Amino acid sequence: MLGRVAAFAVFFLLIAYAVTLVLGFLSLKSSRDPIGDPFFSILELLIVVIAPLMIIVMIAVHAYASPETRVYSLTALVFMALMASITCTVHFVILTVSRQIESAGFPWASLFFSFRWPSVAYTMDILAWDFFFALSMLFAAPVFRIGRLEKTIRSLMIVSGVLSLAGLIGVPLANMNVRNIGIVGYAGVSMVVFLLLGIVFGRTQQVPEETRPD
Repeated sequence: MLGRVAAFAVFFLLIAYAVTLVLGFLSLKSSRDPIGDPFFSILELLIVVIAPLMIIVMIAVHAYASPETRVYSLTALVFMALMASITCTVHFVILTVSRQIESAGFPWASLFFSFRWPSVAYTMDILAWDFFFALSMLFAAPVFRIGRLEKTIRSLMIVSGVLSLAGLIGVPLANMNVRNIGIVGYAGVSMVVFLLLGIVFGRTQQVPEETRPD
């Protein structure tokens, strides 16, 4: 039940994130400009809420996994925990103190706290989502192998993970437009993944223990 509620919560929050992100991009005068408020603050807050819920979902995936696939689900859980730890730290700092530090006039502040490339915060967030989230999806995929719904989840997890990893190409190119490929993976395709996970967890409650849904 907890995994089901968390999965559906992530799905609806990702919809809110996607809508806010699109509105933020539409508000820009140039594609190179960072997204401004109120869209930026809403995105920060949503991420801080979404990431811990994703850990709960992955805990449920680990509990759902068959004995022979639990090494994959445990690895996926560890990577998701790493992702959430990094991104929550980054976005909570950005949301709470970054403006005060930048307004104090420190010349180095933008190199640490801005979401303009290059900055430490931006790099850490790329590490969290384009790398650790991607690995979490790829390692969780083998858990789902029985029936059409599970196979759909497995395929979408692989697509989400590959697209998220592809966002890393933007780093050596210093091109964040290319990096946006990763956003399609972790904020777009994964949206459907979490919806389907909620459905799978709901079906599991209706069948005998240790019986997998078709």
